[in-house]
This record gives sequence, structure tokens and C-alpha cells, in this order.
Amino acid sequence: MAKTPSDPAGPQGIRRRELLLGTLAAGFAVAVRPISAATITTDEDGLTAGFVSIPVEGGTIPAYRARPATGTNLPVVLVVQEIFGVHAHIQDVCRRLARLGYLAIAPSLFERQGDVTKLPDIASILPVVAKVPDAQVMSDLDATVAWAGRARGGDSGKLGITGFCWGGRITWLYAAHNPSLKAGVAWYGRLVGVSSPEQPSSPLDLVARIKAPVLGLYGGLDDGIPLETVEQMQAALMAGGGRSEIVIYPEAPHGFHADYRPTYRPEAAADGWSRLLAWFKANGVA
Repeated sequence: MAKTPSDPAGPQGIRRRELLLGTLAAGFAVAVRPISAATITTDEDGLTAGFVSIPVEGGTIPAYRARPATGTNLPVVLVVQEIFGVHAHIQDVCRRLARLGYLAIAPSLFERQGDVTKLPDIASILPVVAKVPDAQVMSDLDATVAWAGRARGGDSGKLGITGFCWGGRITWLYAAHNPSLKAGVAWYGRLVGVSSPEQPSSPLDLVARIKAPVLGLYGGLDDGIPLETVEQMQAALMAGGGRSEIVIYPEAPHGFHADYRPTYRPEAAADGWSRLLAWFKANGVA
């Protein structure tokens, strides 16, 4: 039988992880265990939630989607993963947004490079992530937006994006890429870095091209994102006269929203989440 673009075993050999990821619906990446007792779990009552297949260049990728069980013309929010993949925390963020009336969808953006959910530590994951081209990610996010359109109950005219860590950087990049984006919220995403063929630009390089207002949420005690780089980004945004802004939580470390890890800071996480919702509402993602 001929293979079609929606066939996960189709051209280019994108791996058949729809079935594999389906078994991770309540799981975490190996590298982030043990899991904190503070982990928040949002149930699926009243929601339609689970993995779907997104047609992309060369085949399909899996994505976790959550939305209210009824309704149309729902605002669409892209949820961009950490380096650990689309594990239980990212899925839960989608369900939290769905409970508030959003169609939230998290595409698995490392599909062509490897399955990071089974790797034992960050040192094993980083070489995989380094191979992921920004251009591929932008294309896959565009494809996800197209999938989530009116045929699936979403209104891509009310499009937002939020991402964590690796996904925070991608949030800034997508705001410079897609002129249809209404707003973004970037949680502790890297702002500067050494360029490579796969990742040629940093968010700081692209300030002048940012088309949608982005709210950046950063920790003052982040040992992976120096505070001076956050302040550089703040200054560049102010000089550009844009609508983006950055909030710094002085006592928060990296990963302060990640309630499944020891870095979780409930007060900063709750304040950031409230700001996210207000930011989306103020900028047309509602």
C-alpha cells in the first residue's frame, strides 16, 4: 500500500513514536527522576486530550493535544517542550490551558534527532538537542498551527505560544518568525549563545525582528542563564520600543515552574502563570 504524508511509517523514516508516546501519557523522562511530591496533575474530565499526528515535511510527528470537549474557534496555544521532551509535565501544562478554554498543543520537536525521553541524564540529552535545526522547529510549529485550525476547533487567528527552558528560547525565535502570532510567554529560555549551522541566531540577535509581544519570565538565581544576559535583553527590548517585557524573580532558580523537580518555586510559578494568562488575554489570545 502506498505511504501518505500522514503515515508515520512514511517517507524519510520519521520514527513511529505515536504508539510509543501514547504509553508516556502519565510518564516523565528518565533524566528528571525522581519526581517531586509537589507535582501537579490535572485530570482530563471535560477535556479531549491525548496524542495526535501532525503532518510535517517528510512524514508526521506526534503531538500532545488538550482542549475542551466541546466548542469551536478556540484560541490556540503552542506549548514548547524543555530538553526532556513532551513528558508528563508538558502534557499537564496543556491540560491546564485546556481547562481555561484553549486548544493547547505540544509537538514533539526532536523526532528526527532522537528519543530523549529514555536517556539517563542531561549530558546524554544535550548532543541530541544540539542537532535540532531552528529552521526545522519553526517549520514544525507552523505545521502544528495549520493542523490546529478550524477543522480541529482552533482559531489560528488567536495564536499564542509558551515554552520552558529550551522552549523558552524557541518562543522568542517563533515571535520573530511568524507574523500571525499574537503573543508569547518565554519561561527561562536562553537569550544569547554561540551560533552554529543548526542554531544560527539567538533571541538577542533577533530583537528587531520580533513581531509579537513576548513576556519573558526569568530567575535571578538561574545558574545557566546569567542575569547580565537577561538585562541585556531587557535593554534591547526597551531600546527597540517594542511591547515585549521581562520579569525577573530574584530568588528563583532555573526551572522554577517545573513542579516535578526540586527547582520548583510555587510562589514564582503561580505569579508567572497569572501573568501568562493576563498577557494572552491582553494580546488577543483569548
